[in-house]
Amino acid sequence: MAISDADMIEAWKKVLTLSQLKRGEVVTVLTGPSTHPQTLSTAMVAASGMGAIVNRLDLPAMNGEASLSRDALAFVGDTPLTGNPAGMAALKASDLVLDLMLLLFSPEQGEILESGTRMLLAVEPPEVLARLVPTMEDKLRVKAAAEKLKAAKEMHVTSAAGTDLRCALGDYPLLEEYGFVDAPGRWDHWPSGFLATWPNEGKSNGTIVIDRGDILLPQKSYASEKITLTVRDGYAVKIEGGLDAELLLDYIESFKDPEAYAISHIGWGLQDRARWSVLSLYDREQTIGMDARAFAGNFLFSLGPNTEAGGTRNTPCHIDIPLRRCTVRLDGEHVTMDGKVLDQFSLAAE
Repeated sequence: MAISDADMIEAWKKVLTLSQLKRGEVVTVLTGPSTHPQTLSTAMVAASGMGAIVNRLDLPAMNGEASLSRDALAFVGDTPLTGNPAGMAALKASDLVLDLMLLLFSPEQGEILESGTRMLLAVEPPEVLARLVPTMEDKLRVKAAAEKLKAAKEMHVTSAAGTDLRCALGDYPLLEEYGFVDAPGRWDHWPSGFLATWPNEGKSNGTIVIDRGDILLPQKSYASEKITLTVRDGYAVKIEGGLDAELLLDYIESFKDPEAYAISHIGWGLQDRARWSVLSLYDREQTIGMDARAFAGNFLFSLGPNTEAGGTRNTPCHIDIPLRRCTVRLDGEHVTMDGKVLDQFSLAAE
């Protein structure tokens, strides 16, 4: 069902209020050829109505000749801001950037955030944004889980399907996504609701089994059979299975980059309003799959870059894979069990 402009404006006002937008602040809306027109128009109306000084920076498409997909996360790294000092100056001079283009995994994003600019990514369809408007409860839940993850030295993930992965932790920061930006230099993604970090380099070992019904992104497909990844010293050294495994392996091989096999961020979903099944209701080019990344109780792991955490692995290949029915332990303490978030991180416990 489509969303009215009035409802989207109200949704934006809620998110901008949570992001502490103040009258007189400078808001720059960053757009590209794939920006949804309703998301853009309602963002500008909402921000202007709250007294902000609103600009739009529209940038051209790029990487299309190198990417195998139109998905914005299918080829990351270089952006239209690479070597664009005028564009960078405008964004760094802004109090708040609304990224409706997708600048993620780029050095430019880090530089903008270091200037103190707040940045909110919002590229999902308007009806997804409106359904998953963030709340203060989302932040409290993510923050409570973050206290556990911040203190942990090891994440151990298991499943009945055969996953048994151990990752040493502590060298990289946390990625706390709750859907709004309420501090200088903060980045977040609307919609979201999950927690992640990056394992210490070379310190992930074990087996990951992508089971039937687990999701591959940016392929935006449900696995129809098991795929087994053997992880050794931080890299997936074997990818085995049937057709799904062959498709995944061929996609990774197309980048001709050994860093594409590296374990990137790891964490779990905390958003009760996100649904595992939503991806089946959209055409592939309509969504980047945030329901899949955030649904409560998933174990989300990634292959590819770690520049978002301050690392140097700047490979253009980025693959997110949310798994169901996993158990996640931090230093032996359960935070999820068989794909269910434990009570201390649930809405009911707040």
